[in-house]
Amino acid sequence: MVRMSRRATRPQTTCPCGHPAPYEKCCGRLHRGEAVAAVPEELMRSRYCAFAVEDEAYLLRTWHPRTRPPRVEFDPGLRWVGLEILDTADGTAFHTTGTVEFRARYTDGGRKEALHERSRFERLDGAWVYVDGAFID
Repeated sequence: MVRMSRRATRPQTTCPCGHPAPYEKCCGRLHRGEAVAAVPEELMRSRYCAFAVEDEAYLLRTWHPRTRPPRVEFDPGLRWVGLEILDTADGTAFHTTGTVEFRARYTDGGRKEALHERSRFERLDGAWVYVDGAFID
């Protein structure tokens, strides 16, 4: 089980993933199923955003079936405040796997914290899905 937090995103605000586009035109279109992530980095950004807005259905839909938890529980004291992509490897149209190293900043009860992870992704039935990640630091 994974515990994360809910924060509503207004349609005209900058997307939580860090791109300057509004949520509705950035990760929101992936969350609504209007588009799929073209590369693992895009999926990573949209999943981070899904944690920020508590979109459990999207998180589960983009999680590999062999590693997917039965549900995602969100921690009401956690607030996601920033995402930094540090490195990517593979994950092009010519690959079936890819990795994304990132640092996700959050506050927990007012304390500033960060999650540093290297995530693995696989292409499953033509779509990128999150497999698992290794914490760094």
